Amino acid sequence: MNKTATIEAVEVPVDTIRLKADLRVPPTATGLVIFAHGSGSSRFSSRNRQVAEFLGGRGFATLLLDLLTAAEEAVDEVTTEFRFDIPRLGPRVSAAADWAATRADVGRLPIGCFGASTGAAAALIAAAERPGVIAAVVSRGGRPDLAGEALGRVKAPTLLIVGGHDEPVIELNREAMRQMRAHVELEIVPGATHLFEEPGTLDQVADLAASWFARYLRREVPRRV
Repeated sequence: MNKTATIEAVEVPVDTIRLKADLRVPPTATGLVIFAHGSGSSRFSSRNRQVAEFLGGRGFATLLLDLLTAAEEAVDEVTTEFRFDIPRLGPRVSAAADWAATRADVGRLPIGCFGASTGAAAALIAAAERPGVIAAVVSRGGRPDLAGEALGRVKAPTLLIVGGHDEPVIELNREAMRQMRAHVELEIVPGATHLFEEPGTLDQVADLAASWFARYLRREVPRRV
């Protein structure tokens, strides 16, 4: 009988709050990818769910994580004050990696992060905070520059994916690369705008991400807990 992926709605504790997330674990998973969503988005992002589904087909477990609580989201919809609060969001991605290490199903898997838009900065801050835990980072249309001084402390190999028509963000990514000491590559998807809404462009993102994680995530990686 063929085994199917297990899908579970979970809550990740962070200090005094709990963040909602969706955990999907395929049979014989080879790694776990934590998704850090961009400004004004959530675990229900259709684009990130599409990428997560693709990664699941490649054997990766995925954790689609809300970086804000429901109360914070309600405030942010009016004020937008939390979506760019990277010092608040980065440690929440770190906490998700710590939580994953306690799970029987994914606790022994190497961890990667997939960050979109401002979520890319949160993912890179987490990588800087957990150098022995987060083994690879992929950014989609990201703002890695918002990670600030943490960029120089990132050790995880990092792939920056930007749309070819997203000129301002391309330059911001190049500037971030100049500040990083880790292995970092920039992939520009021709014809794509910031949200990769053009036909086939998000498929290219998913394929690039899967190849990056397959290259850098390894089973049974020792980690600090």
